[in-house]
Amino acid sequence: MRTNRPRKYLDVYTALRRDLQSGRWKHGDRMPTEAELVETFGVSRITVARAMRDLQAAGLVKRRAGSGTFATSPGMASRQSFGLLIPDLGETDIFEPICQGMMASPLARQHALLWGSSSGVGASKKERAWHLCCQYIERQVSGVFFAPLELTPAQHELNRRIGDALDDARIPVVLLDRPLVPYPETGDHDLVGIDNHHAGYVITDHLLRSGCRRILFVGIPNSAPTVDEREAGYREALYTRNVSFDRAFAIRLDPDNGEKVREIMKSHRPDGIVCANDRTAGKLMHSLRLLKYRVPKDVRLVGIDDVEYAKLLPVPLTTLRQPTLQIGQAAVALMLERIAQRDLPPREVRLHCELIVRESCGARRAA
Repeated sequence: MRTNRPRKYLDVYTALRRDLQSGRWKHGDRMPTEAELVETFGVSRITVARAMRDLQAAGLVKRRAGSGTFATSPGMASRQSFGLLIPDLGETDIFEPICQGMMASPLARQHALLWGSSSGVGASKKERAWHLCCQYIERQVSGVFFAPLELTPAQHELNRRIGDALDDARIPVVLLDRPLVPYPETGDHDLVGIDNHHAGYVITDHLLRSGCRRILFVGIPNSAPTVDEREAGYREALYTRNVSFDRAFAIRLDPDNGEKVREIMKSHRPDGIVCANDRTAGKLMHSLRLLKYRVPKDVRLVGIDDVEYAKLLPVPLTTLRQPTLQIGQAAVALMLERIAQRDLPPREVRLHCELIVRESCGARRAA
């Protein structure tokens, strides 16, 4: 499942942006038509239209209905500041590479990404998140990239409070990875992330195809709504393969709690475990090893995310790789489109993941 933007699109976008910034086309000059650009670059009209749309979002061209597309001086293109409100940065492993993708986006080069400042030593995660929200409102940033809190009591209430405050200040919001509201509610903000339902389905189906039939789904209490979406995909995979679903097999627990893990293993006797993410899988793998369960001989284990340490665990982890860099790039494009067209309905950009097969699912043993 490929999620990267096509290379041809990047070639067209980069070449046109370079020519615009170098002054080949002066402010007010009429740009070549899409048909002319199709012939020049040897690409499809869809590819050219996409590049022109992103150039407009970057403030480098203006498109006038019935007249064509006109260059905008780089000095006249609006430079904007965007706040990063990511309370779980450093705790949830996907956010650092997502931020790297945002900074690497060609659309972000003329803009500023603000990290904000801490609210002081000893402040809770919730206090830090609210402080950043207030700080960005006071600075009147052009938009905020917000990754709602998880693993925190009353997290949904604070997430909504932050969303409402930014809405009242008329600051556009693009959500990263997860919605503000519990699953399966739909929110009022743009969102970029993976198709979590599909991810849960694919990774569970992989275990089913390997022969597992007593499969647990394990997540941590107070997780983000994405975990509930992944559990829904897990349930659908069981249904599709005509494997009965037992609600007791969808579990929320602390994977570091050895006694609880022992109790679950004895009462449920699973032959496979789908973990909501790689961090849960890594902790659970260590607990299972301490309890003398062998992965994958006694139980097969899989995760979702493909964080850096997934291949370095005692048994390298089979998982789904999130396209984190592309998520960051898509978030920047979505934000600039939202600023250019405030009246658009809320949109979600959902990217697929790539299955990464390693030893924890028993693939090599089966081979």
